[in-house]
Amino acid sequence: MSDSEIIHLALGPRSYDIHVGGGLLDQAGALAAPLLKSPNAIIITDENVGPLYMERLQESLTDAGIECPAIVIPAGEQTKDFHHFEELLNTLLDMRIERSSTLIALGGGVIGDLTGFAASVILRGVDFIQVPTTLLAQVDSSVGGKTGIDTAHGKNLVGAFYQPRLVIADLDTLDTLPAGELRAGYAETVKYGLIDDPDFFAWLEDAGAALLKGDADARRRAVAHSCRAKAAIVAEDEREGGRRALLNLGHTFGHALETQAGFSGALLHGEAVAIGCVMAFDLSARLGFCPAIDAARVRAHYEALHLPTEPPTIQGVAWNAEQLLEHMTADKKAEGGAITFILARAIGEAFIAKDVDPGDVRAILSGGA
Repeated sequence: MSDSEIIHLALGPRSYDIHVGGGLLDQAGALAAPLLKSPNAIIITDENVGPLYMERLQESLTDAGIECPAIVIPAGEQTKDFHHFEELLNTLLDMRIERSSTLIALGGGVIGDLTGFAASVILRGVDFIQVPTTLLAQVDSSVGGKTGIDTAHGKNLVGAFYQPRLVIADLDTLDTLPAGELRAGYAETVKYGLIDDPDFFAWLEDAGAALLKGDADARRRAVAHSCRAKAAIVAEDEREGGRRALLNLGHTFGHALETQAGFSGALLHGEAVAIGCVMAFDLSARLGFCPAIDAARVRAHYEALHLPTEPPTIQGVAWNAEQLLEHMTADKKAEGGAITFILARAIGEAFIAKDVDPGDVRAILSGGA
């Protein structure tokens, strides 16, 4: 078996392991077999990932005695909607899925979210396994049990907390990831340093460029560290009643930007998070919580690695502060019409803020710091 690191997410009967390392696709069958209720699994992947990795995954599962037909769906965030979700459920039912079957999500965050949500509702719940193939999915969305789809009202507004049985993060799959997708995933990696780990952020300032260029040791350290950080928070607060909300740093702004952009490939989720983290630190500095030098440092790091720090020009999209504020008030974390923000007192000192003046938010959205 490959030299992998195992992170345990402790949630009582819903506990599971996260395997991080190279060559893990070839070990997926051996890792999954002991956890299956029956030797029947259905792989769900997309048109980009399927041709690259589906055959290897199927060979590994078959060698372990597991039947594993596959469903291939269109790639992209726009697939994460009611229409494609219904199509997926009907396809699974056409295949005579049983309650003892296990779904396996092979792909990025969209595949993981769709598959997990399908697993949570079909036949009133079947098991699923995450096999994330993007940096964003490996460091964030595959861990913690958040599943869901987007709607016209906003991102991830329909879904469920539903934990996987296993996460297999094969770092070798990052070698075929487009540079833009890799950078987008890196934006989520940075988040863990900004929340409560200034030493990790400082390490990323030194090692981030090497990570993006393919340094295997840097990638392993970053993914494993991120998974450990998220596992610790989720174990403490599975359903986001308190501390887990800190993981939304940058996301209140970012989700509004994605909604305004129509969930198109013109603005990737991680790119929106990068912009959102910069805005959150700029807002923190504007309100006197955070030193301006820390906000500048966050912006400089993202810019150094060619991530956006301002909303980009997208044909047909107007970045209107009032419309973005309206999207924020529809966010699932809003309470009584008030927007919940994750702000910071410094790099590594994030906190939850619920009484932010909309005027200050409007100023940040309009380009003021």
